[in-house]
Amino acid sequence: MTNAIFYHAGCPVCVSAESQILDIVDRNKVELEVVHFGEGQANRIAEAEACGVKSVPALVIDGQVLHINFGASMEDVKNA
Repeated sequence: MTNAIFYHAGCPVCVSAESQILDIVDRNKVELEVVHFGEGQANRIAEAEACGVKSVPALVIDGQVLHINFGASMEDVKNA
């Protein structure tokens, strides 16, 4: 099974991307975790950066980062 983590900060761009990702991902093939930095998961910012996430929303699939649109830089997320 493929592992994926969707990182976001709750901005309108991120929320829209989350909705679309949840609609299209086949949960029978992909184990998807959603990490929302603004809702108690700010402790995972370093983890996202270690994976190569430079901005959110971002989807990490088996270690490969896919940056989706642009909601906020990781610097903005850390300073929020």
